Amino acid sequence: MCAAPLEEYCGSIFWNSSYLEREDPDLPVCVEQTVLVWIPLGFLWLCAPVHLMSICKRSQVNTKHLSKLYICKMIVVCLLFLTAIAGLAVSFGEPSPESSTDKKPAVYFTNPVLFAVTWILVLLCQEATRRKEGAVDSATLFLFWLLLVVCDIFPFQTLLREALRQGEVSDLPRFCLFYISFGLEVIALILSAVADVPLEARELAKKNPEAGAAFLSRITFNWINSMVVKGYKRPLVQEDMWELNEVDSTAYISSRFQQSMETELAEAQVRYHRQLKKKPVKSRIKSPEEASQNGLGKGVSQDALMMEDKGKKDKKKKKDEKKEEEDYPNSWLISTIYKTFKWLLIESALFKLLQDLLAFASPQLLKLMISFTQDKSSYDWVGYLYAVLLLVVAILQSLFLQQYFQRCFVLGMKVRTAIMAAVYKKALVMSNDTRKESTVGETVNLMSADAQRFNDVTNFIHLLWSCPLQIIVSIVFLWLELGPSVLAGLAVMVLMVPINGLLATKARKIQIENMKYKDKRLKIMNEILNGVKILKLFAWEPSFQAQVEGIRGQELKVMKKFAYLTSVSTFIFSCAPAVVSLATFAVFVSVSSDNVLTPEKAFTSISLFNILRFPLAMLPMLIAAMVQTTVSKKRLEKFLGGEDIDNDAVRHDPSFSSAVSINDASFAWEKDAEPLLKNVSLDIKPGRLVAVVGAVGSGKSSLMSALLGEMYNTKGFINIQGSLAFVPQQAWIQNATVRDNILFGSPYDEKKFQNVIKACALAPDLKLLAAGELTEIGEKGINLSGGQKQRVSLARAAYSESEIYLLDDPLSAVDSHVGKHLFDEVIGPNGLLKNKTRILVTHGISFLPYVDEVVVLVNGKVSEIGSYKSLRASNGAFSEFLNTYAKEQRNRSTSETDGNQGIEDLELIHDREDAQPDSPLEDTVSYTLKRENSIRRSQRGGSVRIRKNSTLKKSEDARDEKAGQKLIEKETMETGQVKFSMYLQYLRAMGWGYSVLVFVIYFIQNIAFIGQNLWLSDWTNDAVVYINQTYPSWKRDTRVGVFGALGVAQGLFVFLGTLILANASVSASRILHSRLLNNILRVPMVFFDTTPIGRVVNRFAKDIFTVDEAIPQSFRSWLLCLLGVLGTLFVICLATPFFAIIIIPLAVIYYFVQRFYVATSRQLRRLDSVSRSPIYSHFGETVSGLSVIRAYKHQDRFLKHNEVTVDENLKSVYPWIVSNRWLAIRLEFLGNLVVFFSALFAVISRDSIDGGLVGLSISYALNVTQTLNWLVRMTSELETNIVAVERVSEYTELENEAEWITNSRPPENWPEAGRLQFVDYKVRYRPGLDLVLHGITCDIASTEKIGIVGRTGAGKSSLTNCLFRIIEAADGRILIDDIDIATIGLHDLRNRLTIIPQDPVLFSGTLRMNLDPFDKFSDEDIWRVLELSHLKTYVSGLDEGLQHEVAEGGENLSVGQRQLLCLARALLRKSRILILDEATAAVDLETDDLIQNTIRKEFSHCTMLTIAHRLHSIMDSSRVMVLDAGKIIEFDSPSNLLEKRGHFYAMAKDAGITQDQISSL
Repeated sequence: MCAAPLEEYCGSIFWNSSYLEREDPDLPVCVEQTVLVWIPLGFLWLCAPVHLMSICKRSQVNTKHLSKLYICKMIVVCLLFLTAIAGLAVSFGEPSPESSTDKKPAVYFTNPVLFAVTWILVLLCQEATRRKEGAVDSATLFLFWLLLVVCDIFPFQTLLREALRQGEVSDLPRFCLFYISFGLEVIALILSAVADVPLEARELAKKNPEAGAAFLSRITFNWINSMVVKGYKRPLVQEDMWELNEVDSTAYISSRFQQSMETELAEAQVRYHRQLKKKPVKSRIKSPEEASQNGLGKGVSQDALMMEDKGKKDKKKKKDEKKEEEDYPNSWLISTIYKTFKWLLIESALFKLLQDLLAFASPQLLKLMISFTQDKSSYDWVGYLYAVLLLVVAILQSLFLQQYFQRCFVLGMKVRTAIMAAVYKKALVMSNDTRKESTVGETVNLMSADAQRFNDVTNFIHLLWSCPLQIIVSIVFLWLELGPSVLAGLAVMVLMVPINGLLATKARKIQIENMKYKDKRLKIMNEILNGVKILKLFAWEPSFQAQVEGIRGQELKVMKKFAYLTSVSTFIFSCAPAVVSLATFAVFVSVSSDNVLTPEKAFTSISLFNILRFPLAMLPMLIAAMVQTTVSKKRLEKFLGGEDIDNDAVRHDPSFSSAVSINDASFAWEKDAEPLLKNVSLDIKPGRLVAVVGAVGSGKSSLMSALLGEMYNTKGFINIQGSLAFVPQQAWIQNATVRDNILFGSPYDEKKFQNVIKACALAPDLKLLAAGELTEIGEKGINLSGGQKQRVSLARAAYSESEIYLLDDPLSAVDSHVGKHLFDEVIGPNGLLKNKTRILVTHGISFLPYVDEVVVLVNGKVSEIGSYKSLRASNGAFSEFLNTYAKEQRNRSTSETDGNQGIEDLELIHDREDAQPDSPLEDTVSYTLKRENSIRRSQRGGSVRIRKNSTLKKSEDARDEKAGQKLIEKETMETGQVKFSMYLQYLRAMGWGYSVLVFVIYFIQNIAFIGQNLWLSDWTNDAVVYINQTYPSWKRDTRVGVFGALGVAQGLFVFLGTLILANASVSASRILHSRLLNNILRVPMVFFDTTPIGRVVNRFAKDIFTVDEAIPQSFRSWLLCLLGVLGTLFVICLATPFFAIIIIPLAVIYYFVQRFYVATSRQLRRLDSVSRSPIYSHFGETVSGLSVIRAYKHQDRFLKHNEVTVDENLKSVYPWIVSNRWLAIRLEFLGNLVVFFSALFAVISRDSIDGGLVGLSISYALNVTQTLNWLVRMTSELETNIVAVERVSEYTELENEAEWITNSRPPENWPEAGRLQFVDYKVRYRPGLDLVLHGITCDIASTEKIGIVGRTGAGKSSLTNCLFRIIEAADGRILIDDIDIATIGLHDLRNRLTIIPQDPVLFSGTLRMNLDPFDKFSDEDIWRVLELSHLKTYVSGLDEGLQHEVAEGGENLSVGQRQLLCLARALLRKSRILILDEATAAVDLETDDLIQNTIRKEFSHCTMLTIAHRLHSIMDSSRVMVLDAGKIIEFDSPSNLLEKRGHFYAMAKDAGITQDQISSL
């Protein structure tokens, strides 16, 4: 053996087992002098080269100043060096022994030398650390000092014990030197654990503490403490988030990813082209008819994507499916990700491997521990050693596991970031072909859903090799314990997998069904909320409530099915451990009578089975996730591998004299399609104003796109000199302030800005907006009207001061007088841009005389070019064009004069405000289609409704502001802890009986679980009783039988509990939803005016979903976890009663950690979701405004902006990941302490305790760490989820309107006469606002026809709202046939009045349901009213007749038909009082005539109030009421009023009605 040379080396015995076989063991001095010295020094020497390399590499010395800490470290090491030299001196100075044979052992010379060299090395390493960029301490040095101190503890106590035994110190100099150096080492250890943050990095460390965190703080995640504490004191906000590390920032990740991606993608493309060469390819040239069909033939807008082509494609798709598979470069994404992040992957794999191997050390230690308690002859110190070892192994395991998780989650985050950045970057440069393949929504999905999928998979990617590894290792260990009978347990486990798989597929089916009902319910809810005014006016709420409740009933049925299925799978899962151990042990003991179950065997196996459960459950889940990710991978590869736009489509050759020249060029939208613009030649000199005209679809917009380089150039070329500015047809507005929209990245210049604002006629609009030019514009410019958006878009171009302006019909969206202003001030010969080159596409004929040149396009060819005069004379295509458009202009101008819009219009704007916050931007396809419809409608000669501009209800606004009330209140974001009453409310909804029962049953299950394990520990003690006898078979059968019975019992109890909980939670869902629905339908109209619909829908969607699915789930898990932890503690206390003392402090620590964590984590989650939406909305915005961004060449700015938004999101994601690790490591330490103490007390009380119980308590304790972790997770999840109950109950407690039906009911046939009296009637919209009607008094006789007129905001609509009690009186009353309407129920009142509302609202459902939701009338009645309302021919022509399905909002009927249906509703109700709120301009003239005539005929016996917007229609009323500012100022017959020459006369004159026209009526 090698012991002899070592013994000679140190001159004493190296090893003798007698050293350990005694009460007070010790290590031989020789081991302490050799092995224990070599371990730390060897570690340092191995690691030093890495450090020293960095010293050699640096040519320029980093002149960081020397900090005090650094100097202290250096001094300590120098002192140590001196001790080493002193040691050497002592060895040399000692008198050599007399006899020559007995020379001094070599160790006394070599060790000091070794140490001296080492200390020099340490000095060098410290210097290297100081020079290293961004390093604050060295992990290697810290570990070295730690090892050194630990190894020196042994000689420390050996020397002391020796001295005490002898009563004197034999070798005084060395004794002193050792303790001096030990003290210095401890100081050095402490110093090395402190971070040395250089001055330059101090600032950074404040913004990002991780940068200044020392090694210890990094491995325990201590550096996030300050954030956790802050989060506990008050809810965190985005400003509290720290700066990101350089390596985690989007810019850094994205650049690295792009580098790898370029090489990988290039290789993939080479592969792909090789494949293509092998296959013969048919040339894909489209037929001309196909090209003209794909929606672009109509030249509608350059963003138009292929619509009609889709239908054809789908048919072809099936055939091409196989061929399509690989028609893009593929399988490069995974390798790119791997290459970019390989070091992170390798590091995390290493940690995972170490952790996996350590996991198997615990069961082995447990085995040793049990045999130690059984063997009473072994020494006490062995037990303590095992307890300490258990603790050390557990701590190391925790540290490794957390490092592994940290790296994996950060990796997931980085992968998501890289993909998001890549998708964004690609979107900026993708060609039109690539763009056509996916809508905006789909592209946004790539960024959100697919990137997230990759994130989730990379979190657990290492399980792919780790799970099989764990399974194999545990089977090996189990085999060693129990032999072949392991296979029985294993078989049971493997059988579980397909059963679980089967249940999962079944569950997925049920989920899909459930989603169907959910969508259906939400669709109806959405409609109810959108048309809530109609429901109230017609008193239709009960019918719709019943519909929703019906769907909800079906949904809950499906949910119950799902819950039962879950309980079956829970039953199987909870039975699994019991059944597995039962199968294994039963087989083990029955195979042969020699096999006796000892505690070591039983409990070691159980902890091994516990290890096994995790990988077996995870593998199927992981595989499912991988499959989903491959789909995402394909989609991403296809998108990112698509081709880019051709940057050289447009030349910029300075030698040309003209600003824009097109030379015999043809352009197509797709590579191989027929060109849309054929043989175009144009030459435009600098500074000219050129108009491009042509019929719809002649290629005007396409010409713009060609100039921007967005189209494929099939022949010829374009040359453009100078920078471009582009105003698209459909204004593209960013979600930013008005000023930012106009500046668009240019510097702000006050004077220039004001000029532009004035020229673009934006000044009056900015006055109306709350914050003027700093008003934030919503997504898609939601809070601006169409005309305002267009003017902002024009202002942006004007401000940019480019050289060439492409204006794509910017004047179509604005009123004619505004259009004239814009032309004069901006575009025209005297405008702001008079010296620039301008190309203007226009339909406005009035501007053509003022332009320098007119280009006429016909079917994609330039047919004529010339000045207005010369073209007018030539009688070609141009004059034809003039004649077509002259008619339309006339129609429009007539309808414009009547544009006296009412109050209702404003309400429309609020409704839209945030109807669906999450809907992706309307893609251009649907826009194009809508635009075509409107063109068709205008060609029919109907009046197109013009968007109203700056007439935005000034008086109303002013009034609102005065009361200081914003229209839309901010949604409250819950912060802080959830009130306990919410939990009680949920339990109450579940039913107290149920709740108690669930608790009791779960409790019994837990008792059965503990009972089973106690029985097992008792069974294993038989091994001691029957030590040398045969084991009786009756005893064996009893043992196995009871064990099995208890196992099945707990499974059954879980099953029962879960079933009951399922029923309880379904009933809770039912109660909460119907309360919510019931209340929302009874809330007054004011609520809907001030609350965005999206917010209410969210309550019905997300919050109800949480109540349905998330809460029961997390509630159950929480309960099981809680009982599990309590059970564990109980068992440990049972085995070692001492343990009870420790529980209290542990519980206190646990409680605090948990409270701190939950507060911070919850808020970080919220911040994450809040900061996530800007990423997607900015992306959606970018995609929809691509042509504008490219025209202005602002791609880089948008890339930067995207990086900033993603970084903002990462700032809350990263701390969230770390906070989870922070929590886990603290809880695992607690769990490890539980293990340690349970082992320690088992050792202390080893005489009074049997092996079975020790095994039980420690194997329980080993499991407790997991459960503790889960318990906190579940508590925080439950807290997060219970917020939903809070939000739902918030809306169930809103104030209701008056009762629907009261005790005082009016007579059956009331109102018979239909007399109306207003008595000093006053009303205000909301308490705290001014009056809208100031004391109206009038008397309207039976069957009178009254017209009501007045300016916008005069109170016309308020009058009808009061009749229906949509708003309640502030003072005064209204009598109908002498009954005060305030005294009867709302439904009684609303059912007896009829209104034909301004905008026709239809609901999805059958036509019949839309006319008669309560099925009160017979089919004959309905056909009769359809005939009267001129719809009979239309409806009888439909396949389903009355059962024809109306689409959401009546989309599949024209506006005129919708209006006629509303008329039919009124005819069906036949009430004596009719209110007609006249449609502003939605109806074309013929429908209008039909309606007027029918009303005159059918309602001649009714009292009729008409709120008029067009005076023509009320000239034949019996009397006209003129309102102004809520007072009646004139009330008389029309002819009398005209003679009076008052207000009415002025209005009539404005509308062009003269006295003689009246007389002719």
